[in-house]
This record gives sequence, C-alpha cells and structure tokens, in this order.
Amino acid sequence: MLTWNSSYEPYVILTGALFIVFLLIGIRYRLKLLGGRGSISYINKSDDQVAMSMPTGLLIGNAQTIGRRQEQDDYFSSLVTRIGTMAVIGDGISGLKHGRMASTLAVTLFGKEFLKLDDPRNITEYFHHAASMSNRGILEQLGGAHGGTTLVAAVVTANRLHYAAVGDSMILLFRDGEFMALNSRHTLETMLEAKFLSGEITREEVTNHPQRNQLINYLGYEGFKSMEIGDPITVLPDDVIILCSDGVYDALTEVDMEQILMKKLCPQETAEQMIECVERKSYKHQDNATVIIMQV
Repeated sequence: MLTWNSSYEPYVILTGALFIVFLLIGIRYRLKLLGGRGSISYINKSDDQVAMSMPTGLLIGNAQTIGRRQEQDDYFSSLVTRIGTMAVIGDGISGLKHGRMASTLAVTLFGKEFLKLDDPRNITEYFHHAASMSNRGILEQLGGAHGGTTLVAAVVTANRLHYAAVGDSMILLFRDGEFMALNSRHTLETMLEAKFLSGEITREEVTNHPQRNQLINYLGYEGFKSMEIGDPITVLPDDVIILCSDGVYDALTEVDMEQILMKKLCPQETAEQMIECVERKSYKHQDNATVIIMQV
C-alpha cells in the first residue's frame, strides 16, 4: 500500500502555485491579443496548434487608441485558415456620420468572405468581391446619408503577400531596415502631386490646398469602382508587414517606427509600443489609431 510522506507537501504546494501562475499569464496574454475594437480568430484549430503551424511561421500583434476622438471608428480583424493568414483594418471616416458602422460592416464582411475562400489563386477575386459587397452593404445601411470607411487588407499564403487598399490607410513592408509603402493614399493630395510633377501646378498650390486630405475613394462612396490591388510579393525571413490607419501613419515618422522595429520585439509588443508612441505625441487632434503587425 502507498503511504503519503508529509515531507513532500511543501513541494506539492509550490508546484501547484507555479502551475496557477503560468496559467494566469497564458490567459492574460490571450486576452491581450483580443483587446480593442477588433478580433483575432484561429479557425478549426486550438491556439497551441496555430502557434506551431501558422503559415510561413507568421506571428501577429495588434493595438489601437481612440486618440482625441469621441468614438472609436477603427475596426480590425485577423483570421487564420488553411489558405493562409488574413489581416484587415477599416477606418470609419470620422468627418462623416456612421463611420463606426461602415468600418465594422466592411471588416466583418471581409472576414466572412475570407472564410469561404478555398483556393489561393482566387485571392484577387476575393478582394474585388468583398469590396463590392461592402460598398453596397454600407450604402444600403446609410440609406442616402453620408458615411464610409477606408480599408487595407493583407493575406499571406505560401510565403506570398497579397494586399488591397482603398482610402488613406496604409500597408508597409519593413525589410532590411527599409520601409516600402505598398499602396497609395486615395486622397486629393495624390492627384495634386501628380499635377505638380507634370508642371500643371506649383508645390505651394499642393501644400496650401484646403481640401488636399479629402478622400477620393472609399467604401460607402457612390462613385466607388474598385480597390487598389497590388501584385503579390514574396515574403522573406524577418520581413515585417504593417497595416495601419492614418492615425498611426500621420502621427509617426519612419524614424519613430524604425526605432521600435529595430528592437526586434514580438509583434504584440511592437504594436503596443507604436500606439504608446502615438499617445506620447499628444497631438491636439489625434485621430483613432490602429496597427496590425505581421512578422515572418
């Protein structure tokens, strides 16, 4: 018959306490990943399975701040399926009503349509279809009122980055200490810059134009035709893909972001430090700011 040796009791208690501590740390980390107006979802796998088998060893982090706005109009989501990893940010237009509705509707629909995707060769079609459905859905919800959202989406599958954008949110690739802006900003300023380069207007006319930041393409716009969809890019080890709303892009310089990225932190810590940097700037009219970090 087995007998209990009371001398083991302190070790049993210590082991149990350590187990509880590590369990609480794990729960806290997972809750941190789910913070903010958005979500990270792993489809048909446990969290541990995903951590080991995420496509291309991709890790994700996210963070956001409401800034000086009264309402959080940014919405984001990340999904992992057998096709790959999708991340999307919608930035509801703060200058118009219903920005919150527009960003939530668009991001949710992009997620639902991604779950239906069964062939990576159809990713471009997926972008077009989801954007068209989102634009139509937002217009129906608006019922003639004004509203809309910008949107950036990225899908990484089989070491290839597919991306699409509309509005003035940005997708950046950080590689070997250099930034590459993958999409253009769909604002009047972009058109004015083209006119300046062609010699039609002066630099002063570009800089001083009162409507240079006005969006000329977004979801929820009657004249919307399509998103900007880039050619797929091969992702390399240590590449960092950054999706951000203009609240991040306008507040931080490339030097600000580079200083954080060069610390080689995990994506969640990188995202949090970027948002902390935005908040430290304490700009009087700081917009909602959201960032997703995808790291190979």
